[in-house]
Amino acid sequence: MIDVLRSPGHLVSLAARGFSRLSEARLKPLGFGVGTLPVLIALEEGRAHTQRDLADFARIEQPSMAQMLARMERDGLIRRTPDPRDGRSSLVALTDAARTRLPDACAVLFAGNDEALAGLTQAEAVQFVALLERVIDNLDQIAKKGDAGR
Repeated sequence: MIDVLRSPGHLVSLAARGFSRLSEARLKPLGFGVGTLPVLIALEEGRAHTQRDLADFARIEQPSMAQMLARMERDGLIRRTPDPRDGRSSLVALTDAARTRLPDACAVLFAGNDEALAGLTQAEAVQFVALLERVIDNLDQIAKKGDAGR
């Protein structure tokens, strides 16, 4: 019998929860949450400017992104301005406060990653990330085909 508790899906889920707990604990003093980081990074790097773009970038549904942006705006991390090209949407930008604290947040996350990967060589860590990216791509392809519910 296959040991379900040693299956890739279960182990990745455990690792994800562990990374999330570690990151949340370390980001909270900086005024960030682990879920906000993809949004902050996308805005900082100019990869997204609208709620729809951010939802696509972060791979979450629009209603969840709307709630997250409302919290981030309340917490002074983002500001919204009307989109001059589309009166129904807003452009989202980082506040100076968020931009100032973001490098510290990234440093905290990288330190946590280094701790979590302790005992792996640099080559193993690079390979681990590459393998995870391939698995994520496979899962994305399955979802695009509509096979996720099987």
